[in-house]
Amino acid sequence: MSKNFIWKSLKKLANLNVAIFILSLIIFCCILGSIIEQDKSFLYYQFNYPNYYFLIILLGLDHVFRTWWFILISSIFILSLLMCTFSTQLPSLKNARRWKFIYKNSFLNNNKYHLKNVNYYSFTNIIYSLIRMNFFVFCKDNSLYSYKGLYGRIAPIFVHFSITAILLGSVCSFLLSFVVQEIVPKGEIFHLKNVIHGGFYSYLPADMIFRVNDFYINYNFNGSIQQFFSSLSVYFHNSQFLFSKIISVNKPLRFFSVTFYQTDWQIDAVRINVGESYRIQKQFLKTNIDGKNCWLSSFSVGHGSNIFFVIFDLDSHLLLCSSDGSILAKVNVGEKFYINNSSFVVQDIITSTGLQVKVDPGIVFVYFGFFIMILSTFISYISYSQIWIYSNIGSLEFCGSTNRASLFFERDISYLYQMYSSYLVYINKKVIKIHNILS
Repeated sequence: MSKNFIWKSLKKLANLNVAIFILSLIIFCCILGSIIEQDKSFLYYQFNYPNYYFLIILLGLDHVFRTWWFILISSIFILSLLMCTFSTQLPSLKNARRWKFIYKNSFLNNNKYHLKNVNYYSFTNIIYSLIRMNFFVFCKDNSLYSYKGLYGRIAPIFVHFSITAILLGSVCSFLLSFVVQEIVPKGEIFHLKNVIHGGFYSYLPADMIFRVNDFYINYNFNGSIQQFFSSLSVYFHNSQFLFSKIISVNKPLRFFSVTFYQTDWQIDAVRINVGESYRIQKQFLKTNIDGKNCWLSSFSVGHGSNIFFVIFDLDSHLLLCSSDGSILAKVNVGEKFYINNSSFVVQDIITSTGLQVKVDPGIVFVYFGFFIMILSTFISYISYSQIWIYSNIGSLEFCGSTNRASLFFERDISYLYQMYSSYLVYINKKVIKIHNILS
C-alpha cells in the first residue's frame, strides 16, 4: 500500500500543468537573477536598492542560483521530468515498437490517410515496395504493419534527460564549485586563498602551489592592447614540478579539475638604483590622464620638491615629470639618467597578473545536457510514420498515419503506390510474355 501511495503521489508530478508551473517558477528566478546584480557587496545593494536591499539580502536575491529554495525548485522539476519520462515517454516508446495488425475497417476509418481498392494485390510486391522506402515491415496472416522514423519518438526523452543533466550540473556546481580571484606579482609564488564564493562541499587543493614565471603584453601598432600573457607553473608539495603553460585571455590553463583564467593586469611598482649601492622601490598608483589609463609614482628629490614617474603602457617610455606637469625626460628600463648630479637607473617595472581560478565539476553535466538538447532538436525532425495493409476480398485495404511532415508522408504514399503499380505492370508483362512463348 505504501509503495502504491508513493508511486501515485510521484506520478502527480508528471502532470503537464505541474511541470509548466515549476518551469515558470524557474524562469521567474532566472529573470530575477538577471535583473538584480549577483554577488555584490552589502553596500552596493544598500546604495542601489535603498528601499529593497533588506529584502534582497534576506531572500538571497543577491545570489539567486545558489539559494536553497532555487535548488529545491530545480530538484522538484528534475523529479517531475524523470517521472514523466519513466511513466509516460518510455511506455509510449515501447508501445510504438509493438506490432499492430488490423483486420477490419473500423480502425481504418479513424486515420487520415486511407486508400481503398488497391486491386491485383500481391503481398510480396507491397512488402518489397515498403522495404525499398526504408520501412520496417511485419506480416501476420493477411495483414501487414510497417513503420519508419522510430528515432523521432526518442527526441522527447532526450529533451527530458538533457534538461535533467543541466539542472543536475547546476546543483553540483552549487555544492562543489569555488571561484578564487588572485592578483599575483611577476615571479611570486602563491596559494589559493582569496575565495569569492565556494560550495558547501568544495575544498581548495592545499597540496599544490603556483608560480607566476613571467607576464608580458603584446600591443597593436596604434598602442592598444592586443593580448596579455602569463607564464604559470604548478608544483606539488612545494617541490615537485607538475605542469607549466603560458595562458592568455580565452586560453586558460586546465590542470586536473582546476582552471586558471587570465582576467586582468596592473603595474605595481618600479625598482630604481640610486648611485652605485642604494636601491629603492616606489609604488605606482593607477589614474587617468586625458581619458587614458596611466600609472603614477612620486619621488622626493629634496628641498620639498618632487618628481613623478608616469607610465602609460609596458611598451613605451617612462616619463619623468616635474610637479607642474612638465616632461623632463623619457627613460627606458636600464637607462641611466641624472637628477641633481645623482645617477638613477630604472632597474625593473613590477607588474601583476589577474587570475581567476575556478573549480566547477558541474560544468561537464551542463555541457553534456546542452549537447543532448541540440542532438534531440535534430532528431525531432524525423517523422514517425505507420502504414497498415490487409487483404479484403481480392483487394488491399491501406491506411497510414504520421506525427509530423504530412506533405512528405503524402508524397511517400504516392511513391509507394507508383512503385507497387510498376511492379504489377512488370509482372503482368512478364506473365504475358511467358504465355506467348508457351502458346
